[in-house]
Amino acid sequence: MNQALIGFGQVRHTRLRPRRNAFAYPTYFLMLPLRSLQANGSGALARNRRAALAFHDGDHGDGGTDCLAWFDATLRAHGIDDADGEVWLHTYPRVFGHTFKPVSFWYAHRADGSLRAVLAEVNNTFGERHCYLLDAPRYGVPVTADKVFHVSPFCSVQGEYRFVFMRCNREGREHTVVRIDHNDQPQTSLGPLIQTSVSGELLPLDAHTTRRALWRHPAMTLGVVARIHWQALRLWALKRAPFFRKPEPPQALVTPGHGAG
Repeated sequence: MNQALIGFGQVRHTRLRPRRNAFAYPTYFLMLPLRSLQANGSGALARNRRAALAFHDGDHGDGGTDCLAWFDATLRAHGIDDADGEVWLHTYPRVFGHTFKPVSFWYAHRADGSLRAVLAEVNNTFGERHCYLLDAPRYGVPVTADKVFHVSPFCSVQGEYRFVFMRCNREGREHTVVRIDHNDQPQTSLGPLIQTSVSGELLPLDAHTTRRALWRHPAMTLGVVARIHWQALRLWALKRAPFFRKPEPPQALVTPGHGAG
C-alpha cells in the first residue's frame, strides 16, 4: 500500500537575463498517493481539518471537496482514460492554516505503474490558477507547454516552459526532482530566461517527520510568499528587470502541452 510522504529538499531559481539573479532555499512538501488515501484512509495526514500541517482538497482544482474526482474528470475531458493507477500529488501543505502553492504536480499512472500524464497546477499571487496538462511524458525526458498564464510581473506571457520530471532511488533513499525552464524567445538562440527546480528526499509522513518540518520551517508557506515579494523587489530596484502588466487569465483552466521530446 502506498502511503503519504513528505519531501525535504531545496528550491533553486536562476534568472539569466538581462542581469543574473539566483537564489536557493530549503523547503519541504507533501507527496500524496491520492487513490491509496481514498481507499485506505488518510493515516498520518490531516486531511480537510484544522492541524498544524494539513492538506485540503479545496486548495486544488475547482475548489471542491474531492480533488481526485476533479483530476480524473479533467483527464477524461482531454481524452486520457487509461490513467487508472496511482495518482501522486506533489504539493505544499497548509501550515497553521495558511497556504500558498506556486505550483503543484499531479502524476497520473497506468495500472501497470507507468507514467501516463502530469498536470502542473500553477497559482499566482493574484489568486488565479491555471494548469498545464502534459500527455504521455516520460521520466527524465523534456516535455514542453506554451506559457499562457501570468506568474511574475518580470516575465512576459510568451514563449514556452520545458519540464523534466524525475523520481529515483539513491542508495536506498527515494528522491524526486522537477526542473522547469522558461524560454521567452524559443525561436532565437538566447536560451532560457528562467531556470527553476525543486528536489527532495521522500520520507514517510508521520509524527516524527511532521515535527521535523514544523520545527525547522514553522512559517514555511508564509516564507514562500515573503521570498517571492523580496525577489520581486530585488529585480525591480537592483536588477532593473523589465516590468509587464498582468493580462487577463486564459478562459480555459487547462492548457495541453506538447509531446515529449
